[in-house]
Amino acid sequence: MISLVAFDLDGTLAASKQPLEDTMGEALADLLDVAHVAVISGGDWPQFEKQIALRLPARADRSKLWLMPTTGTKLYTFKNGEWERIYAELFSITEKEKILKAFDLSLEATGFKPEKTWGNRIEDRGSQITFSALGQQAPIQEKERWDPDFAKRKVIQKDLRERLPNMSINMGGATSIDITQKGVDKAYGLKRLRDQSQIPLEQMMFIGDAIFPGGNDYPALELGLKTVCVKNPDGTLAAIAGIVACLSK
Repeated sequence: MISLVAFDLDGTLAASKQPLEDTMGEALADLLDVAHVAVISGGDWPQFEKQIALRLPARADRSKLWLMPTTGTKLYTFKNGEWERIYAELFSITEKEKILKAFDLSLEATGFKPEKTWGNRIEDRGSQITFSALGQQAPIQEKERWDPDFAKRKVIQKDLRERLPNMSINMGGATSIDITQKGVDKAYGLKRLRDQSQIPLEQMMFIGDAIFPGGNDYPALELGLKTVCVKNPDGTLAAIAGIVACLSK
């Protein structure tokens, strides 16, 4: 019996850094009628608010929605008519400085410097530091063309893992690499969700577009959750429709 369905965000529920389409908002509202829903991804709360919280239809049961920014190192729930942060696990200043230096050295060593970027390439999200190869504001089309098979980021990821052996380094979105505390990945976040929601892992399902070794959704599979790998939000819509049909019987 599935009691909670957890999702990745970019590439799964929506295009990279884009708000949910109306059809996805309605699909999530349907799912919330029959199960709890969680979203766990690398973006910080402002991105979650723009992409998800402000895009759900009024009928959606937000009391059963768990929003987990920065790979689950933060958790927000809806209480008394507003979103409330339950916890946040932040990097120290020393840790941040070490990570930023490693990024500089790694990008120099691997030689991945695109001709054009849009906005900052490195973002401090408090509990996570994220590298976006083309910049935070890059057009979706440019992002999709840059590293569709993750090959470029795997090179950078390998170099960073040698420089930061005590950190977790995973690929996410279309052009991103996320760095968190060692052991912090989506499996970690899902276990925190289990503790907060009191829903056993055996009753959870995870849906994402990066369920492969090195992908930031892969830890959900390693954790033993039932998983569905999708290519895009259209695949997610089909998966949600099937789950709702099964749980509504």
